Amino acid sequence: MRRKISLKPITLLLLLVTFVSFGKEQDGHGEPKTDQKTEIKEYIQHHLQDSYDFSLFSYTTEAGEHKYFGFPLPVILWDNGLKVFSSSKFHHGETVAEAGGSFYRVHHAKIYKVDGVDGQIIEDDHHHATNEKPLDFSITKNVTMIMMVFLIMFFMFKRMAGAYKKNGGMPKGMGRFLEPIVLYVRDEIAVPNIGEKHYKRYMSYLLTVFFFVWIVNLFGLTPIGMNVTNNIAVTFCLAIITYLITTFSGNKNYWKHIFWMPGVPVPMKIILAPIELLGTFIKPFALMIRLYANITAGHIVLMSIIGMMFVFNSWLGSSLSFLLAFVLGILELLVAALQAYIFTVLSALYFGMAVEEHDHH
Repeated sequence: MRRKISLKPITLLLLLVTFVSFGKEQDGHGEPKTDQKTEIKEYIQHHLQDSYDFSLFSYTTEAGEHKYFGFPLPVILWDNGLKVFSSSKFHHGETVAEAGGSFYRVHHAKIYKVDGVDGQIIEDDHHHATNEKPLDFSITKNVTMIMMVFLIMFFMFKRMAGAYKKNGGMPKGMGRFLEPIVLYVRDEIAVPNIGEKHYKRYMSYLLTVFFFVWIVNLFGLTPIGMNVTNNIAVTFCLAIITYLITTFSGNKNYWKHIFWMPGVPVPMKIILAPIELLGTFIKPFALMIRLYANITAGHIVLMSIIGMMFVFNSWLGSSLSFLLAFVLGILELLVAALQAYIFTVLSALYFGMAVEEHDHH
């Protein structure tokens, strides 16, 4: 029996390793022990979920023992008091963790309370867990990634600012790489959509959201395998920030065109006002869904194509699937930057609409 290796990250760097090791576990007669399509589907679903530890890769020994390589993260729960412990107690979701006399189990990347060390998750007819769920403030893999990106961005721009100060406004080192991107965001995104008069107020946010989305998307394609923007809670928060900035930036002309549009008959104003108001909520909702859906769909498609290598189980089919996965992986690099660009452009467009000044004669 050969070892079955399960690599969690989605990365071109590990495509060849995944090709070799992600195949069916077989018995002594070469027959599959599990349904391969189901295994691939579960693998993809598991990859898309957040987790309470960093598990770079894992494998199953011939004796059936699971071996993991990675490190745990802190679990922080509020359940009749604060409970803090290491996620290593869950042993990657295989065991029950005890903290302060209470017992917890991980189920579909969420923590539930169970009865005792042998406690199980109870599901209803729709396969939803009915166990009590404590308030969860844990530092998950995605949260860790957000902190890492914050430190990376802080380091990059601090180095850039320091280089400008030392060299009389001339870029050097990190600044030579960042300056063209910063100027592009300013000249091609902020100024055309917001205007010369107001764009400076929004540059810090636009640069932050552009680099944040771009960097986390790139990290989703590395062996670290943290897919932050395929978590709808993250894209929701980004969209909410854009919505709040737009709302509080809106001038009287902006609100007038929503509630009482000039030059429109009064009956139409009454009809269009709630529609326009609803549009202010639809815009950030579209931002949230667009980023989440594109990143998630890209990962699902790429992982599905990798899985097709083992479904075909032939040199021709597997080779074509590998080639397609490689090409799609290169395309994902473009998508990572494109989604950052689209989110930034639409945010700038909404800001521009909020501060636009109209002259009525």
